[in-house]
Amino acid sequence: MESPRPQELNGKATRIQLWNFRLPQMRAFHVTWLAFFLCFFSWFAIAPLMAVVREELALTKTQVGNIIIASVAITVLGRLLIGPLCERFGPRLTYTGLLMLGALPVVGIGFSQDYETFLLFRMAIGAIGTSFVITQYHTSVMFAPNVVGTANATAAGWGNMGGGAAQVAMPLLLAALLSLGVGEFWGWRLAMVLAGAALWLAGLAYYFLTQDAPEGNYRELRSQGKMPPSGAGDSFWPALGDYRVWVLFAAYGACFGVELTIHNVAALYYHDYFDLDLQRAGLVAGLFGLMAIFARTLGGFFSDRCALQLGLRGRVLLLCGVLLGEGLALMVFSQMGNLAAAVAAMLVFATLVHMGAGATYGLVPFINKRALGTVAGIVGAGGNLGAVASGFLFRAEGLSTPQALFYLGMAVVATSGLTLLVRFSPALQEEERRALHLALAERQRQELVPV
Repeated sequence: MESPRPQELNGKATRIQLWNFRLPQMRAFHVTWLAFFLCFFSWFAIAPLMAVVREELALTKTQVGNIIIASVAITVLGRLLIGPLCERFGPRLTYTGLLMLGALPVVGIGFSQDYETFLLFRMAIGAIGTSFVITQYHTSVMFAPNVVGTANATAAGWGNMGGGAAQVAMPLLLAALLSLGVGEFWGWRLAMVLAGAALWLAGLAYYFLTQDAPEGNYRELRSQGKMPPSGAGDSFWPALGDYRVWVLFAAYGACFGVELTIHNVAALYYHDYFDLDLQRAGLVAGLFGLMAIFARTLGGFFSDRCALQLGLRGRVLLLCGVLLGEGLALMVFSQMGNLAAAVAAMLVFATLVHMGAGATYGLVPFINKRALGTVAGIVGAGGNLGAVASGFLFRAEGLSTPQALFYLGMAVVATSGLTLLVRFSPALQEEERRALHLALAERQRQELVPV
């Protein structure tokens, strides 16, 4: 059920000025994508080193599968909770706390001595995956309707590069530590400690360099009467009852959930099926994540462009088409037996995966403005639940990795059709059309009179 538009905070940016660090909107944009980059890096830092860990801890295929599932399982619950925390305390304090607490299990995994302790820390690290919801919430608060899809997608996409960077950097870091005389037993452990330290420092940066909204922090805005008191007008339950939220929940599972799964299995896949060593397998796997530098932005950008022509329905149609293409491309990728062909198919598939995630969050800000954090959290949790479900395919003893990838592609194709169920009332579509044109008019005014 659609909620009427609440009074919105003033000062939302109508354009993305990448080099203007004086603006609070752009400071939030840059700090939030960088924080998410470090979260994503730390989240998947251990993945490209799993061949070493598997040998040292004598892990079975089932245990490796359990570790893959654990890495994303706790994030499902975390993303459901983190959205309301953003609405209550503001993204600045929420992100600061998450970064500083999240650094602890990243460091802790370096002290694992057996399968059980490794599994426990790997599961705890998954909590930092909730950072994505704060990133999307913060940029949604800071940017106007004409660029919010692009801003959301770019901040998330640049942050998602952390997963690809980890695939490339962690094997190289391990090699550098080994060359300095650090044994293999301590090498991967020390690498994880360094990743955790960077995450903790990012928490300090977020506290001192950002603010919650264009006009200031939530505590001050509430004291000035510019925002309702914390907890007032709670629309958590109406958001849960909106079927469109759950459609996007499934859609995000079909794109970001698949992305998480590929981050976890890609290095091992290239190592096991194409006989690549650890460094080369990590480099090739890293290409998948690095595509986020532009591909997720494309999803948000085209979502904004489709909205100019077809309104909110245009955003829905784009998401459907991108997910359909993603599923088909994944099925093709799963059948490639030649390394060059596999990499080429993976790049096409990766582009569509990241675009799908961007297009999903091009829709999220328009579902329920009174519960933006809750909606963002539920949809984000769908990505992780999708990854958990996908993990069971790769855990199954009777399925090869190519077979699991093919079945996953079929599931994405089926999910793409669900997105067409997302509908908006004519009144809300007209309201959003007027808001979009007002934002465009404000942007033109700012371009004529630079601020």
